[in-house]
Amino acid sequence: MEARAIAKTLRVSPIKARLVVDLIRGKDVNDALVILNNMNKKSARLTKKVLESATANAVNNNGAKQEELYVKEARVDAGPVLKRHMFDSRSHIGHKDKRTSHIVIVVATR
Repeated sequence: MEARAIAKTLRVSPIKARLVVDLIRGKDVNDALVILNNMNKKSARLTKKVLESATANAVNNNGAKQEELYVKEARVDAGPVLKRHMFDSRSHIGHKDKRTSHIVIVVATR
């Protein structure tokens, strides 16, 4: 039995978020929470919230036990890009793209 949680349009770059999500893929939920609690990154805090939501969905909606859950799928998709302009040298206009992410986590029982 599976349960999923999705957080959309998070203000963190997908490249930075994938570094964190790659560490928890395939792990037990309790081990993944320990890993995320000990990381000092913004994407770790956001991923932890999504993992806790997916776990709560599995426990409350499907009646699963948290000890039996593992991270079946964890991925980060690119969200919309906020394009900001700034003045550059020699009267040119530079770009400062502010990237967003969608974090998807699926937990299942072993």
